[in-house]
Amino acid sequence: MTRVCESVAVEEVSGVEDVAVGMGLAALAGAPARLKAVVGSCIGVTVYSPELRLGMLSHVVLPQAKGRTNYPAKYADTAVSHMQQVLESRGARAGKLVAKIVGGACMFGDGDATRIGAANVRAAAAALRAAGIRIAGADVGGGSGRRLSFDLATGLVTVESVGRKPRTI
Repeated sequence: MTRVCESVAVEEVSGVEDVAVGMGLAALAGAPARLKAVVGSCIGVTVYSPELRLGMLSHVVLPQAKGRTNYPAKYADTAVSHMQQVLESRGARAGKLVAKIVGGACMFGDGDATRIGAANVRAAAAALRAAGIRIAGADVGGGSGRRLSFDLATGLVTVESVGRKPRTI
């Protein structure tokens, strides 16, 4: 059964369950939980501590917060530092965290307003580099949405998209 993450603050998950992370939200979980999201131009940013088998998924909607602080998971430039801070407060070591990013599709044509997906990918990658978090995998761009499932037991992210075989990163 899938539970829906509905909290603006980080929602902590325990036990064996699937948790759907909505737009602009983040969830923290340990093995054996799975965090899930459906993304189009949004991106799912996962940050994982292999040592603790503990990680987070932020469902990022926009590249920059521009000073807004009420939804840190909603913006690429604040989501990464937010996740790093939460994971380190739970005992994760900064130099050992790894990230994966999924999404950033161009969903509705080719105009400037539709390039938000690429801007989200660039902002998340820049924030991860600035934080010293290695990007261990990515499935980004294109013109189709994706469904992702982040397995906290392994750190693997399975990505499904229309017309493609599921891919694990």
